Amino acid sequence: MSSVLLPSVAGMFYPEQADELRQQVDSLLAASPVPDEPAPKALIAPHAGYIYSGPVAASAYRRLLPVAESIERVVILAPSHRVPFRGLATTSADFLRTPLGDIPVDRSAVDQALTLPQVEEFDRAFEGEHALEVQLPFLQRSLGNFSIVPFIIGQANAREVSEVLDLLWGGKETLIVISSDLSHFLDYYSAREKDRHTTEAIEALQPEAIGFDDACGRIPVSGLLVAAKEHGLHARSVDLRNSGDTAGDKSRVVGYGAYVFN
Repeated sequence: MSSVLLPSVAGMFYPEQADELRQQVDSLLAASPVPDEPAPKALIAPHAGYIYSGPVAASAYRRLLPVAESIERVVILAPSHRVPFRGLATTSADFLRTPLGDIPVDRSAVDQALTLPQVEEFDRAFEGEHALEVQLPFLQRSLGNFSIVPFIIGQANAREVSEVLDLLWGGKETLIVISSDLSHFLDYYSAREKDRHTTEAIEALQPEAIGFDDACGRIPVSGLLVAAKEHGLHARSVDLRNSGDTAGDKSRVVGYGAYVFN
């Protein structure tokens, strides 16, 4: 009997009704331009409520539309905000559900990852965790049929993350998604300066230059930077804003960046 991981933050971070969610995601995607450029092998997108970070996330996901049918599998990594644990957690579920439908989990890829000592099946890491879930409707509206290989990242290091990415790297059929916001709760201008430095570190593929307070997904971001360097990818920022630019005041903001890797 198949098991399904139910959504935790539908109705909070994004609309709970399918029609409303579909309309919101499609509008966000439509508002972002699609340049004539190679399809990304990997991307980094933010994970706040859609009114805050949705426009920034859409600027990365819109770049998938021209190659939607060629991407068959998405390896997605997000930081843990709720449950402390060591290593990388994956799920025992066969499907991840959103209001837009069920996404099949690539169980064979999950089993591959479980051969690494830093990876464990730990469903509790997914309970109530928004960072991975909010990416799913964007993927559903940007791609055709695809399977997913989901990970929540606990206490780990960049090399442990990059080993998982190397194992599941694949070819053009595999997309890698990292979920991360940037600085938290600084004033608008301090956040812009801090996030600019973090962006420079990402574009230079320098994980050692990203500090603890620079990005909540620092560990999965750093792991991607290690793997990207080894695989000869180049990183580029496609959007950099904060909640003071989208739907919040400027006294206490959260930074959002969208990055693509080719």
